[in-house]
Amino acid sequence: MKMCLARQFLQLTRAAIIVSAILPVPVSAEVVRFEMGSVDSFANGVKFGDTGSYERIVGRVHFAIDPELRQNRAIVDLDLAERNPARRVEFSADLFILVPRDRTKANGAILHEVNNRGNKLVLSQFNGAGGNDPKTAKDAGDGFLLRNGFTIVGNGWDGELLPGNNRLRLQAPVANRGGRVITGKVRCEIVPTRLVKRIDVNWANHGSYRPVVGGLSTATLTVREHPSDPRKLLSRNSWKLHVTDIETSDPSQLPRVEIEYPAGMKPGLLYELIYEARDPLVHGVCFAALRDLIAAFKHGGGEGNPLLHKGKPFLKRAHSFGVSQSGRYLREFLASGFNEDERGRKVLDGVIPHVSGGGLGSFNHRFAQPTRHVCQHDHHDYPADRFPFAYGPETDPFTKKRTGILDRATATDTVPYVFHTQSESEYWSRSGSLAQTDPLGKRDSKIPDNVRIYIFGGAQHGPSSYPPGRGSSKYPASPAPYRPFMRALLLALDQWAKDGTKPPPSRFPTIADGTLVDWRKKATGFPDIPGVTYPAVIQQPSCFDYGPRWESLRIMDRQPPGVTGNYRVLAARCDADGNALGCLQSPEVEVPVATYTPWNLRTAEAGAENSLASLRGAYFPFPVTKKERQSSGDPRASLEERYGSFNVYFERVTKAARRLEADGYLLAEDVESTLAALKKRYEKTFAAAGL
Repeated sequence: MKMCLARQFLQLTRAAIIVSAILPVPVSAEVVRFEMGSVDSFANGVKFGDTGSYERIVGRVHFAIDPELRQNRAIVDLDLAERNPARRVEFSADLFILVPRDRTKANGAILHEVNNRGNKLVLSQFNGAGGNDPKTAKDAGDGFLLRNGFTIVGNGWDGELLPGNNRLRLQAPVANRGGRVITGKVRCEIVPTRLVKRIDVNWANHGSYRPVVGGLSTATLTVREHPSDPRKLLSRNSWKLHVTDIETSDPSQLPRVEIEYPAGMKPGLLYELIYEARDPLVHGVCFAALRDLIAAFKHGGGEGNPLLHKGKPFLKRAHSFGVSQSGRYLREFLASGFNEDERGRKVLDGVIPHVSGGGLGSFNHRFAQPTRHVCQHDHHDYPADRFPFAYGPETDPFTKKRTGILDRATATDTVPYVFHTQSESEYWSRSGSLAQTDPLGKRDSKIPDNVRIYIFGGAQHGPSSYPPGRGSSKYPASPAPYRPFMRALLLALDQWAKDGTKPPPSRFPTIADGTLVDWRKKATGFPDIPGVTYPAVIQQPSCFDYGPRWESLRIMDRQPPGVTGNYRVLAARCDADGNALGCLQSPEVEVPVATYTPWNLRTAEAGAENSLASLRGAYFPFPVTKKERQSSGDPRASLEERYGSFNVYFERVTKAARRLEADGYLLAEDVESTLAALKKRYEKTFAAAGL
């Protein structure tokens, strides 16, 4: 009976959407105009394969959206923003484009990058080079994206950002229509990495909301060592706030807010500032910016549109790629229904939320703070790891709400292909298992047909270089690579969107086959490696109570939030060496010379010792010889016992790489570069032991 009612509801919803599309609606403005700052030859005119040379375009894009349209009603406080004479809300964003100079050489696909805190990462992720102001042939790396004819597009979407370093920024509207002053509590968690006496209350080059006149005197500052510890109130006379306006013509620019604590703020401790602020940004327009920009490039529109050929659109497909924070942005973009443009058309054909774990973000609520995230130790109770987690519909055990990331796109027939790619580290630091299970981790979630999930075993959030460093972690970081996989998967995603060619199957651990289990050592089967401490903690998200207006209006009245209940996360089961089962393994991990863990621990010097070192994995090399293994008591077989010689090792790792190529997970060019890197990395290790 319940299933029948659910089907009837879905049918009625779709019918209502179809009717609304037919009935007269206000004419949408979407992208109003493009403002070109510079149009230059990229990389001094270097030709990238058959695509030829590229053009570099830097500028701004100006938007105007109708608050009354159904497609815009998910934007929190949009009705409180000022409107122009046409009753539209205006905003603008920085724009960056790399496009083939000969438009006929483009492959027909946009690769849109959701930048991370304003920083451009797409060239680094796929080409092995880049930066925030890519201009030269060196910045193009090996030219992979350009050789394959992609048109690369990036726009500002983060309204908190401070100007500088060519970061892409969003000029969001303010919720102050008619001079109305809106206030509310803002919470800022500060986690120093060293002893400091003065520090920004926000991080990663972000401003903070302006305190009200009395906000400076009524603000509170607490401290605790762990997220679950009681908050200790620090005397109001022991610290003070400094507010500095940024010199800019942007009326929505947030000031820099710093806290001064003469006694010194200690590394690793969780300091929490709460103050009354004013003038929240209508930050949810960040989703409309992506939606309307891509719609303009695919269908035309916007005065001065730079991506037209002979006055017509030449780009037929669009994919968006986001790393970490920006991967979470893409998941919330889909969950909020923004893959339908103002005219009812599908926006993105493919989406790659990379290393996003199970999260969403602080992107579209009153006093949104988009740079805030959630990890096991820091920022634990921000609204990032929140329901829905999975792509298909699930039921929240605490609110009883039933939905999935793709529900709204399904109702409007605007579902894209999704490649959910993540390192194994996201299981530990970013609630990653919840993207593929029910919220209590009792069963596997049904993965929609248009979704693929690829978990990179042994890899960490951002791969370490080799030899790996430690930073503030107890153990060397994991060097297990995943970027070669990303290149093959991007081409597979584009081919799927272009002609329906199915991509390689998903690869991830599951509850059903016993490879996704409770995260504790007894369940995962992690071996007793001498000198290695197994974690006693994991990032496990809670259902937080932000107050009575959160669910309906996305307004936080309760700061800090209360806890309604805890969701349950799982981790990959290990083999006898401590390496993950069920994952997509790089050749280096599939034919291992070490244990590659998805977790690492904080040092005593970093504070909160043995909490998780956020987003880091670890690297524990095998003993080289049998004698060394016996001397240390290591249960893992030595390189000598496993392979006997480097030639045997290299033969096996070569076969593993070729299998991955045959299965579609690696490109031939990346097999060669991977094998060359492994030979350079490990041949000397074997040779030193006479192997």
